[in-house]
Amino acid sequence: MTQEEMQITLDAMGEKALSASRALAVLDPAVKRAFLLRMADLIESESAAVIEANSADLEYGKEKGLSDAMLDRLRLDEKRVKAMADGVRTVAAQEDPVGKVLEKRVRPNGLEITKVSVPFGVIGIIYESRPNVTVDAAAICLKAGNAVMLRGGSEAFNSNMCLAGLLDRAAVESGIPSGAVQLIPWRDREAVKMMLKMDKVIDLIIPRGGEGLVRMVTSEALMPVLKHYKGVCHLFVDEKCNIEKAVDIIVNAKCQRPGTCNALETLLIDRKIAAEFVPFFAAAMRQNKVELRGDEAFCRLIPDAVSATEEDYFAEFLNLTLAVRIVDGVEEAVKHINKYGSRHSDGIISDVEEHINYFFGNVDSSTLYANASTRFTDGGEFGMGAEIGISTDKLHARGPMGVDELTTYKYLVRGDGQVRG
Repeated sequence: MTQEEMQITLDAMGEKALSASRALAVLDPAVKRAFLLRMADLIESESAAVIEANSADLEYGKEKGLSDAMLDRLRLDEKRVKAMADGVRTVAAQEDPVGKVLEKRVRPNGLEITKVSVPFGVIGIIYESRPNVTVDAAAICLKAGNAVMLRGGSEAFNSNMCLAGLLDRAAVESGIPSGAVQLIPWRDREAVKMMLKMDKVIDLIIPRGGEGLVRMVTSEALMPVLKHYKGVCHLFVDEKCNIEKAVDIIVNAKCQRPGTCNALETLLIDRKIAAEFVPFFAAAMRQNKVELRGDEAFCRLIPDAVSATEEDYFAEFLNLTLAVRIVDGVEEAVKHINKYGSRHSDGIISDVEEHINYFFGNVDSSTLYANASTRFTDGGEFGMGAEIGISTDKLHARGPMGVDELTTYKYLVRGDGQVRG
């Protein structure tokens, strides 16, 4: 297909998305809930077709030399298909985020001004991930009253096309114009660049994937981008803390799922507690096969640790590697985090309320913890149900993004003949 033909197809998809978004914006919450439940039922009833499409992706992945771990992430079976459907049902059961009165005031001249939540309109999502993201992302966007245009990874192309087709079919069967859910129907990367220029149609774009993808989308998109580049998460061990509790928190934050964006990447230790704390901490890390990369002070305490480089403190390892630095108190810890961190999730382990308050007030990250693991930065753990991602931006949302974060607002002003003098 030529670029001209691709552009014509994308323009037509955009028009369909706009039409569907207008219908979704005013959809009764009960009808929307029924529509999402229809989506879930259709995914389950058509599981054989979904699994058949997925088998073609698995063959494609093997030909491309995907690792066993990547193939497992790609693979769908009856259990995983049901889990996707149940995820949609969870979203359907949530409170509707559209039409909430956020603020209301009456001016001295009698004007009544009401601020209400409304959908964005059309949301574009570009992602490199498992096929379940197609379903999760669509369900969250639709719950918030948005139409969605999806562009998934090439390795999951057939699975994504099948799932998106089922979701749009559920929309049509529920009386919503076709176009509520659409997937860009090519593996060609040129389609991504074209999608990023569709600012007259797409109101917001969300990239989900590696740092390279996020930076490319951010630099080329003409519409607003909601993103996070990476998760360089920190914990600071204060001079006064429960050492056993601190080690447990660190082990969980680093080792439970080291490949996630909310996993611990750098540990900061107050110099006053280092000699007492480090042997217990290092033993736990050895037991969990964690490679430690430390500064000079840490390496003097643990001679078999690797000497850390400057780049290590900026790194999102996403594996069992941990950077460590000894610091002089909470103020130096805060300076380190604000310099090297990614504004994702950072925490302090301390029994001193004054130090906790200083940390909370001065670290510039989306989510801050006192005496808890950074692994809790997650929509499900925050009671949001499914999430669209974790934002390290300051506009329009920060931290885990659920259905509420996929709405904006408008002002409704009622008068009785007022004119401005």
